[in-house]
Amino acid sequence: MKIIIALILISLVVALIFLWLFVWSVKSGQYDDTDSPAVRMLMDDKKPKKD
Repeated sequence: MKIIIALILISLVVALIFLWLFVWSVKSGQYDDTDSPAVRMLMDDKKPKKD
């Protein structure tokens, strides 16, 4: 019975850590720009100038 309580407490701690990391990443702007990475591969690279 003690091991079940220990496992539940450990899983709650891990879940709270992941929740805190998710909230921190949203507040720091990790998910602000979701459109440009999808179209960045379609943009042409600048060609070097030939002398």
